[in-house]
Amino acid sequence: MREDDENAWFAAKRYGFGTGVPIRWPGWVMLGAVIALVVAIQKSVPKDRIGTKGWLLLILLVGATWIAARHTRGGWRWRWGERD
Repeated sequence: MREDDENAWFAAKRYGFGTGVPIRWPGWVMLGAVIALVVAIQKSVPKDRIGTKGWLLLILLVGATWIAARHTRGGWRWRWGERD
């Protein structure tokens, strides 16, 4: 996404690096889907398959992080609290 994109799904954090809260409905849908999938993986994968559960959660969270980074207003960079 470009810094001037008005269709960003997430606001940038004011301090630090990364994504802040969702500001558009697709961001809220993505956040809800990630939470639902984490709960579903935790409930459905048996305890004796802890390695499988870990890999599924890792893939899910890496994918969600990549999507959030692409849809954050202003992109990901370190911020010191100034208004953008």
